Amino acid sequence: MGPVASLLAMDRTTLTAALKPLQRRGLVEIIPDPNDRRGKRIGLTPAGMALLVQAAPIWESTSKEVRALLPDGDAERLRKNLLALS
Repeated sequence: MGPVASLLAMDRTTLTAALKPLQRRGLVEIIPDPNDRRGKRIGLTPAGMALLVQAAPIWESTSKEVRALLPDGDAERLRKNLLALS
């Protein structure tokens, strides 16, 4: 969970809270880390993978639309600024 929390720029407690609704919907599963029982791993269920497959093209097209609205090079600057804010 630590690496995912770090990647998403959030603490573990916030990540755990954010995952609970996804768990209840059967989209993710949280399992013990086989290498360290204190740790946990996050995995997509088949239902979660199916939803991700549906969502990816929507994400791509929306991202493309937003980038088209920004002047050249500003998408990267926006990304960096948002990262700095987080």
